[in-house]
Amino acid sequence: MKTISKKEPQFITDKKGRKISVVISLSQYKQILEDLEELHDIQLYDEVVARKEKTIPFNQYLQRRLNKHA
Repeated sequence: MKTISKKEPQFITDKKGRKISVVISLSQYKQILEDLEELHDIQLYDEVVARKEKTIPFNQYLQRRLNKHA
């Protein structure tokens, strides 16, 4: 079985030769998903920091949440 090099992805083209899809290895796909998840986490963190809201300890948050749903 031929493996696909990270430097040379394979493309699937339509009848006119336009690239419509790309074939990458499963490991590359998994890495892309991990990278996207990490980027999303960083973006969420940056949004929270930009709000400059007062923070509370996690235990205090949990206690408030429990009291709210009791």
